[in-house]
Amino acid sequence: MTEAPDPLARLGWDEHAAAAWAAHRGDGNLPGRVAAEHRGGYVVLAAAGELRGELAGKLRKAAAKDAMQKPAVGDWVALDVHAAAGTATIHTVLPRKTVLTRRAAGRGAAAPQIVAADVDSVFIVHPLDQAPNLRRLERYLAITLASGAAPVLALTKADLVDSAEPVLSAIRPLLARIAGERTIPIHVLSSVSGQGLDELDDYVARPQTTALIGASGVGKSTLINRWLGEERLSTGGLRDDGKGRHTTTHRELLVLPRGGLVIDTPGMRELGLWNADESVPEAFADIAAVAEGCRFRDCTHAHEPGCAVVTAAASGQIEPERLDSYRKLVAELASLARDRDIAARNRARKADHRVLRAYYKDPRTRGQRD
Repeated sequence: MTEAPDPLARLGWDEHAAAAWAAHRGDGNLPGRVAAEHRGGYVVLAAAGELRGELAGKLRKAAAKDAMQKPAVGDWVALDVHAAAGTATIHTVLPRKTVLTRRAAGRGAAAPQIVAADVDSVFIVHPLDQAPNLRRLERYLAITLASGAAPVLALTKADLVDSAEPVLSAIRPLLARIAGERTIPIHVLSSVSGQGLDELDDYVARPQTTALIGASGVGKSTLINRWLGEERLSTGGLRDDGKGRHTTTHRELLVLPRGGLVIDTPGMRELGLWNADESVPEAFADIAAVAEGCRFRDCTHAHEPGCAVVTAAASGQIEPERLDSYRKLVAELASLARDRDIAARNRARKADHRVLRAYYKDPRTRGQRD
């Protein structure tokens, strides 16, 4: 592991960060890590401490055209630090080790939203006092697998149930189908009694960075407060309708006393896919394996003759609900691909219009036009 000054080591500096920074040595900038994003700018952590960050003009323009170039919580960035003023200008986002991305919320949105960057593990948090939503869990897993980070299932609020077995029995078959030869750890936790929390030490030790995702009210903030050793994040139970209260309002990178880091995220009402093209087949490896026997390579597993998947579903080999979920995710990816194509054509058309306007406004071309 590349050695780093303690301030950077405390921020999760590792071999990947050191390699990404190699191209910036000697350019006068300093490395930092994005801790939060607000309307007025960013909070950045660096060797100089906590700084107020803003984007350089070039990066701002690039991010306006491509949302993936915009700094996100967890990103390592190159900074021009103004220590006396406690500010910094963000010039570059360093190459990411992992990136947890979803489709931006909102009907018709065809743009990515980065949930967290440069994380090692993603805790998918679910409370034991609620029946598991297997279809939503499939989406969480597909997005996590696409990120490159390691998925971990954290089952919270064990103190509110007599046994975790009903939820585990419902989840294990799904994880077995998705995991294949990979192991997806499951941890049964209680922030009240402390059950299972010692098992998480490796995830929150230096230089690891962990992100927590899940619906509102599942216990993410309570778990983080336990790691922090203080009630820094507000917590709330469920509303009268059983839905979680939104206690976390923005993403934030927190440095833990144990040396690791954690990214808290707001509860997600919408969980649209973005870069999960390869991970959907991975999350549905059982269906993908059966699909190899379909007559047509582009089979939609809906109505085509000779569809091995439909046959397997009819015989009970594949659960109808799981097949329906798979079809929805594949259809969502196809719709996203069409939206991206339309957006790309619109951008190209606007670029052509700008070129034409510049051509006709340029006095040097008047003689050629006449």
